[in-house]
Amino acid sequence: MEKQPCVLYMGTFPPRECGIATFTKDLTDAIDDKFFPTIRSRILALNRNGVNIYNYPRKVLFQITDNDIDAYVNTAKRINNIDSIKLINIQHEFGIFGGEHGSYLISFLDVIEKPVVITFHSILPDPDEKLRQVVRDIAERVESIIVMTKTAVKILREDYGVKSKINLIPHGVHTVAFEEQIKEKRRLGLKDKIVLSSFGMISPGKGYEHVIEALSDIVKKFPNLIYLIVGETHPVIRKQEGEKYRNFLEKKIKELNLQNNVKFYNKYLKLNEIIQYIKSTDIYISSSQDPNQITSGTLVYAMSCGRPIISTPFLHAKDIITNERGRLVGFKDPKSFSKTILELLSNKNLRRDMEKSAYSYTRHMTWSNVALSYARVFKTYLTLPEIYVKRIPEINTTHLNRLTDNFGIIQFANYAIPDVESGYTLDDNARALFVCGKYYNRFGEYKQLRLIKTYLDYIKYVQAKEGKLYNYVDKHKKINFKEFSADAHGRAVYVLGYVTALKLLPHDLKKQAKNILLKALPPIKEFLSPRSLAFSLIGIYYYNKNNYSENNITEIKRLADYLVSLYELNSDENWKWFENKLTYSNSRLPESLFYAYLATREQKYLDIAKQSLDFLISKTFHNGIFAPIGHNGWCVKDKHHALYDQQPVDTGCMVQALILAHKATGEKEYVKYASNAFHWFLGKNFLQQMVYDEESGGCYDGVGESTVNVNRGAESTLAYLTARLCLLSI
Repeated sequence: MEKQPCVLYMGTFPPRECGIATFTKDLTDAIDDKFFPTIRSRILALNRNGVNIYNYPRKVLFQITDNDIDAYVNTAKRINNIDSIKLINIQHEFGIFGGEHGSYLISFLDVIEKPVVITFHSILPDPDEKLRQVVRDIAERVESIIVMTKTAVKILREDYGVKSKINLIPHGVHTVAFEEQIKEKRRLGLKDKIVLSSFGMISPGKGYEHVIEALSDIVKKFPNLIYLIVGETHPVIRKQEGEKYRNFLEKKIKELNLQNNVKFYNKYLKLNEIIQYIKSTDIYISSSQDPNQITSGTLVYAMSCGRPIISTPFLHAKDIITNERGRLVGFKDPKSFSKTILELLSNKNLRRDMEKSAYSYTRHMTWSNVALSYARVFKTYLTLPEIYVKRIPEINTTHLNRLTDNFGIIQFANYAIPDVESGYTLDDNARALFVCGKYYNRFGEYKQLRLIKTYLDYIKYVQAKEGKLYNYVDKHKKINFKEFSADAHGRAVYVLGYVTALKLLPHDLKKQAKNILLKALPPIKEFLSPRSLAFSLIGIYYYNKNNYSENNITEIKRLADYLVSLYELNSDENWKWFENKLTYSNSRLPESLFYAYLATREQKYLDIAKQSLDFLISKTFHNGIFAPIGHNGWCVKDKHHALYDQQPVDTGCMVQALILAHKATGEKEYVKYASNAFHWFLGKNFLQQMVYDEESGGCYDGVGESTVNVNRGAESTLAYLTARLCLLSI
């Protein structure tokens, strides 16, 4: 038996074909992805009636035949003797355990000595006394309960009288790009079709016959409509009555002459196939006839792909389907289905709005977020490492490349799709130049040179004759000369100076950066904005590394002394800052003084850099969680402190400043702060949600009070990549 600490998950598991099995695999995969090998996931698999034998993976340590009560007791005793098993998580569905209402599980719980967390997938309202007692007995024997909806919490409290701790963690969904239907329609040969779909294991309770009846009127108006019923018959149903229900549906299809409009895909689908069918779908149909269904994985999967939903009003659907995300229709009501399907098919804009709303709503439900939530529950009962820091994603420049065309990097994105209408900015192209330059200098990846050249050419393009660098260019490549941003100019100076100092970069690119930089330096004399001066100081510091001169040192001192004067003017015993408020990119100010110290070794720069950075730390770290100053009001001296509308750009530059502070002072505490700040991107934030999207390689555009902004524009993505690359130095 292995010695590595593990969590044992009790439930069904693939290759058994069962919704709980799929859920358990997805959950354990997500948790292993975060925490392996520090903590491992292992399985106690439930088998049905001792009839089925499965070729389980090595992850499965134990098997129990569901109707063998002695097996529950004996397995519990064996588990008690295995020190490496630290916790048990039961994935509970009444039908997978033996005994009345799955009561054999209680025998297991009576013997087990390990802490147990149970996840209830079904909670029936208005239970009879026997069912109520089984659930209460289970609840009394576990340390904690997890459910997936608010309604489930209410039912446990009110109908079962459960008083123990209940945690609400939603059903997980896979991270899927938000895309239009046409690509998958082409792959499936459905290019010219209007696609409705339902997926899952087929059984009489699915209510597909009512949807089929509704289609008779709809196909008269939309003859190119096709309804896909995707999935095999549930193995338990197939064993009991064969294909009776499927045959019934096929007969109804023939009676209504819908053979060209309804198609079955009779197989147990792999995940990529499920996603493909959902992505091809114009409207997803969830027609369950069980009003008490508290959890539906198929429903949330469809929403997570950004598809409008038409559903019967079972409990889970009522919890999450609003008019912004779909429509609820009556049980056994073909006319209601017909009317609602026609409503959505007749209004493309309505469907598009629903798609965006459904997709945005489910971002907190991705398996990465669910894994973090489970880990927070588990951490109460076993020793886990810092749950945000075990595995840092590999560097992924896919979204950076997606946002970049042959002119520059596009400013905004709708979800992960570049918004060409938003144009281009000097700010973003300078940031992109920094990222690609740093990446190339570290890894020597040749294709980065093309990107570096693109961003350098953009910066040259926006430089006026007198040297000023203008910020905005529209989609027609027209520069906006009416608005000049000193901060954007300063940021470009910073990055151009940085590029000239890169050892591995080809000479011609460094020469181009130097030429633009030297022309951009004179306008700095007119700047008063603290950030524009801080950026410029850093740029001159880097330029001076390979082009040392007393003039460079003099200019660094001039800029640093101006920042020092602002600090002395605005700071007091309780407010150690350069202005009377904290706004955006705050850490750039102390960061620039650390650079001034490194260039001159003048103590005053180090002292003020450290004082101001420590003050910023006190304002942005709360119980170990980094919270950049909110953009919905800032932090004003002696007044308010905005916590929300937190921006990735502030997190990215804070990581840089903290790493530099460690370099300048040697104090290891700054490294800990830098790591903490970075993990804001990976779920260590007030929402406890991922801000970085591993699937696209993009970063969400901000953290609000209750949701993340799911657009992935250039600024946010580059902020993440900057922070991620800077971590390599520690």
